[in-house]
Amino acid sequence: MTGNHNGSPAPGTTTTPKADPTAGTATAPEAGPEARAVVRPATAEDVPRAVRTLTQAFANYPWTRHTVDAADHAHRMERFQEIFLTRVGLAHGRVWVADDGDAVAVWTTPETVNAEAVFAELAPEFAALAGDRLTAYEEAEAALLPHRPTEPAWFLGTIGVTPDRQGSGLGRAVIRPGIAAAERAGVPAYLETSDEGNVRFYERLGFQITATLHLPGNGPRTWSMLRPPSPTAPRPITMSDHP
Repeated sequence: MTGNHNGSPAPGTTTTPKADPTAGTATAPEAGPEARAVVRPATAEDVPRAVRTLTQAFANYPWTRHTVDAADHAHRMERFQEIFLTRVGLAHGRVWVADDGDAVAVWTTPETVNAEAVFAELAPEFAALAGDRLTAYEEAEAALLPHRPTEPAWFLGTIGVTPDRQGSGLGRAVIRPGIAAAERAGVPAYLETSDEGNVRFYERLGFQITATLHLPGNGPRTWSMLRPPSPTAPRPITMSDHP
């Protein structure tokens, strides 16, 4: 599968990395290829391979073709993915890899602190990479902003599977830890995708379409999708719970 696009976290998302007691090497529970996938939290050593996987997965992705300059597009995408992976995901969120980087999922979480400040700091670099598509990038972000959750949520910023292993179950395997973490926290998981082929995949994982829109400037159709926590999931603690 190709990934959903890199995006700013939902408003109200705060992010510092927080230890997950269940983090570690894991295998998916289902039978078939997914069950044989080895999924674990990413480390700095995984960066080169993970960046390569994401760059290949996004080579012809509608969102990035619309929002990133066509000139030297592959190099721009490689740098964009490296920044998002290292300075957002590893530094302030959660990242999992499957089979040592053949699949990658990058999340921001309700524990991510100062997310807006992080993205503000990176904005000049993202603008330079967008190049002559900067206006399209800014218009797309503005169009999606009203559809993003304002309550705490796990935001799937990007996910990708190396092309020769797409359809093998790795995408499902690498996304599951983030979904499980959102369930344990009692908060929704959220994503955006500009690939219609991904919509059914995410629906099978429990995501529901919350908005469908055509991005400005003849941009691609894009879906906002939310996975609510199950009714039995713990309710997140809010300020009103404190005396």
